Amino acid sequence: MNFIVMIQGNVHFPITLDPTTWIFDDRKIDLDTYFDTDPSAEEQPSTEADHTARRFARDREEGSNAPDPDPGRGRTNKVRNKKEAIINGSFGIRFEPFLENAEPKEDASHVVVETEAETHLVSLEEAKNFIVAFSHKGSPLKEDGPVHIYYGDGSNKTNPIRHVTGFRVK
Repeated sequence: MNFIVMIQGNVHFPITLDPTTWIFDDRKIDLDTYFDTDPSAEEQPSTEADHTARRFARDREEGSNAPDPDPGRGRTNKVRNKKEAIINGSFGIRFEPFLENAEPKEDASHVVVETEAETHLVSLEEAKNFIVAFSHKGSPLKEDGPVHIYYGDGSNKTNPIRHVTGFRVK
């Protein structure tokens, strides 16, 4: 199976995506809880700069924690917990930053999600809200991947678009 997916077509810059590297991306989303939370309850940063500014402000207000000189037994190990979450978790990532980096041309209005068997035509605005799943329970999507597409509203969370081979902007 080819794990590389392309964004091409009516864009200024065709983009090659490798979903196997996204597990290391801080922007990844935990799909086990993402669609169960109220999106208005958690304010999403509108840009990468806003996200960085909020993180800086939080660090400045709260400061950093000094390492515990005696970690002792029975205390939780944050690194181990994070590693276990990655090993056992199901993750996705927002499609919008990748689509923006491809820079759709001014006359672009739709995105075609290409799969092994069919195509799905959606508006450019709807595609910006896609969540691109790349792992399930700690494993890459080898059987029906390399990625699955979830609509941002979660309307297809039980039946995502599978066997995605690429994206074509029209």
